[in-house]
Amino acid sequence: MTTTATAVGKFVWHEQVSSDPGQAKDFYTALFGWGTEVFDAGEMKYSMINANGQNHGGFGQAQEGAPPPHWLGHVQVDDVDETVEKAKAAGGKIAFGPIEMGEVGKFAIIGDPQGAFVSAYQPDGEGEVAEGVFVWDELGTTDVDGAQKFYADVFGWTAKDMGEDFGGYRIFEVGETGIAGEHALQDTSASPRWIPYVGVEDVDATVAKATELGGSTAAEAMDVPTVGRIALLKDTQGALFGIIKPQPES
Repeated sequence: MTTTATAVGKFVWHEQVSSDPGQAKDFYTALFGWGTEVFDAGEMKYSMINANGQNHGGFGQAQEGAPPPHWLGHVQVDDVDETVEKAKAAGGKIAFGPIEMGEVGKFAIIGDPQGAFVSAYQPDGEGEVAEGVFVWDELGTTDVDGAQKFYADVFGWTAKDMGEDFGGYRIFEVGETGIAGEHALQDTSASPRWIPYVGVEDVDATVAKATELGGSTAAEAMDVPTVGRIALLKDTQGALFGIIKPQPES
């Protein structure tokens, strides 16, 4: 069990951000069978992703000037203000916040030096962290060394190079726990970005269903040795996300 006390440095919330959260909600609930729960924040009604009796993320309304529809991962920190200062000192920029939300906590959206965005989140109070839906996060970047240094400075992450067999793929770690991956973008025209991976029972069936619902395939389903079967998809608004059926542990 992971609690907020042990979740510092880890991704604890995922949010699809777009100009039409309702459309996103319809696509993902149909694709994954998620339920939703509405968080009433006064003028704002925020639909949260509910699965297995827990809330795992949500569908957010994009602010003016926000990037095209995308998934935003929230990393838990001890102190948002301190994290913001670390990010600035490391060459990042603050895209939004810090801002406090009653009963939720405080967060800020940080752009790394290469242009990928992530949120630093300081929860209001203690509690359990939802697990079992978003199982991995992955950074595609134009400068793996520069990004590795940035996230080490900001979140205290260390990194392990998986070697030539994995194309130089790196694992970000908190202590000895792998919490995310990093790789160099092969497409030089692509923008650096973080994407989440959702655990599924059948990757190929999920790809087919996403297509039926109006999504598209960004990377065909493939088997990754010792990891599992994966695919990259785009939702109906163009936001990238991954799916994975992990290889069973031996």
